[in-house]
Amino acid sequence: MSKNGSQDLLDVLKARFDANMKRHKGFEWAKVQARLEANPEKLRSLGEMERTGGEPDVIGEDPTTGDYVFCDCAAETPKGRRSLCYDRQALDERKEHKPEGSAVDLAAAIGVDLLTEEQYRALQELGEFDLKTSSWVKTPAEIRKRGGALFCDRRYDHVFTYHNGASSYYAVRGFRGRLKV
Repeated sequence: MSKNGSQDLLDVLKARFDANMKRHKGFEWAKVQARLEANPEKLRSLGEMERTGGEPDVIGEDPTTGDYVFCDCAAETPKGRRSLCYDRQALDERKEHKPEGSAVDLAAAIGVDLLTEEQYRALQELGEFDLKTSSWVKTPAEIRKRGGALFCDRRYDHVFTYHNGASSYYAVRGFRGRLKV
């Protein structure tokens, strides 16, 4: 990422940080920025989250490591990360009408983690997300081994967790990323 690109991204992240203090009460932007500047690979990942429509923001701090936790905070699942099946195995097994990729592969390429169901529910405590879309979440191995995968959304002022075949994909289903810096 160029120096100008890095500064532009930092400006966008700071504006979002300042506009959404309820997500990170008591945090100081100067400390977040210093951590970002010391970790250019994490800044690149945040740039990809931003480029694909995620609108990343600080949502907490890891109590064990002190790392800041960023998450996609776009109102709906990021537009640049939709119409994906769950993982590479599901993509490889699909015979017709294959999507362009998988959520797990794209998350790895961006350098982020898929949210777990618990993390997704915690995010929903900070706002209302996925009122019209849904997001794949990290699926337990015993479910994935049987061909399934989990996704979540928010409807009727409640967070729901569903299952689907891992090879399914829909125009309104994508994934939200999480990154520790």
